[in-house]
Amino acid sequence: MKSLFRRLRAATAPPKLSDAQRDELTRALPFLVRLPPLRLERLHGLVARFLDEKTITPLQGLALDDGQRLQLAGLACLPLLEFGAEGLHGWRQVLVYPGAFRVQRRHHDEATGVVAEWVDELSGEAWDQGPLVLSWDDIQAELAEPEDGYQLVVHEMAHKIDILDGAMDGTPPLPAAWQREWARDFQAAYEAFCRRVDDGEETPIDPYAAEAPEEFFAVASEYHFSSPALLAREMPAVAAHLQRFYGQSPIPG
Repeated sequence: MKSLFRRLRAATAPPKLSDAQRDELTRALPFLVRLPPLRLERLHGLVARFLDEKTITPLQGLALDDGQRLQLAGLACLPLLEFGAEGLHGWRQVLVYPGAFRVQRRHHDEATGVVAEWVDELSGEAWDQGPLVLSWDDIQAELAEPEDGYQLVVHEMAHKIDILDGAMDGTPPLPAAWQREWARDFQAAYEAFCRRVDDGEETPIDPYAAEAPEEFFAVASEYHFSSPALLAREMPAVAAHLQRFYGQSPIPG
């Protein structure tokens, strides 16, 4: 019976990173040394689960070694340090292109019957109930300048978290009282930012944030993990919510 119990416990034990993997992850993402020990341990658990649950599929001749897969998993799990492994639910695959990729778009206007088709060139995409799609070149370019405000994997993971409540609207699953505060503060900041962009102002925050409320949340998330001081100066209420939601950024920015 004891032997059976040990086997059952081993079968259900959560995956763990080896010491060598932990060291490799820190080499791949040097800014992780700024995480307090408990948060770093939490990240290691999330990364182990990510690698166990997700299939990382390189495309178009790209090859990713174990260290590169660790790096990608580490970036994807950064936004989950406070939110938890729930952020990994609902999808199983990561598609990684060597660089920017093209997506065929089609829109049917029901009012006019007009069908429009076009091609978008993207560096990343998060499908509602499908894969995370990423450009490896963009990930590496951003890691070379980690405080410049861009963090593709965080951006797409923000969309994955956002959709967990059934609507990609810039408001992730939150307790009711916090959700009301979040919606109020983000909407006010989004509308103010859109006015600045519409007026032709050159904003310190990427103007892509004005595309839609969900993009505003995703872009703000990038700045939290790459240039949090700039985000706090430009949008203090948004920065305060993200500090609470994501925890302290390991990049001081």
